[in-house]
Amino acid sequence: MEIVKLEGQIRTEFGKKHTKLIRKQGLVPAIIYGGGTTAAISVTPKSVKALVYTPDFKLAEITAGGETYTCILKDIVFHPLSDEIVHIDFLRTIEGAPIKVEIPVGYTGKSPGVKEGGKLIVQMRKVKVKTTPDKLTDQLYVDISELDLGNSVRVRDIIIPEGMELLTTGATPVAIVEVPRALKSAEAAADGEIGAVGEPAAEEAPEA
Repeated sequence: MEIVKLEGQIRTEFGKKHTKLIRKQGLVPAIIYGGGTTAAISVTPKSVKALVYTPDFKLAEITAGGETYTCILKDIVFHPLSDEIVHIDFLRTIEGAPIKVEIPVGYTGKSPGVKEGGKLIVQMRKVKVKTTPDKLTDQLYVDISELDLGNSVRVRDIIIPEGMELLTTGATPVAIVEVPRALKSAEAAADGEIGAVGEPAAEEAPEA
């Protein structure tokens, strides 16, 4: 599990006026909560890039006001026009306390459908789980070694470690092997030829 370490500054003033001032200074206002702790901090946009702009699941180790907090990135607010980060919520992890997180899904094995010319279409990149901090993992996996053309793997097929509970509906598709148009056309043409061969010859009209 990758841990991103960053420094935060404790905020002692609150309200729109203060947060606006924080942003003018090039900082991002943030909150750490969980385990009976609430800490208002500010961080630099650069320090959180590795957490925000990545598909990977990572932990944050934040040092602020002489304290160190191990957290997960819970929520981010972006500016609607500039896409700049305007606020971040961090959830502190507490040993033994269950948390709900979204973990990326990876794939093991080679799909027979892909080998036959199909295309693996990913329909869900992350799934929601409930677990304790000691059971956290950076990725979950689903086996696609028996995934044929036109078939899909679903959330219930994901390999879940002991001590982790899936919260996403089990029937939800995670990935499907799409049949390419060329293969569909070839199959249709083949079906047409078989049908033509099996049809009886047309009878000749009797002479008048």
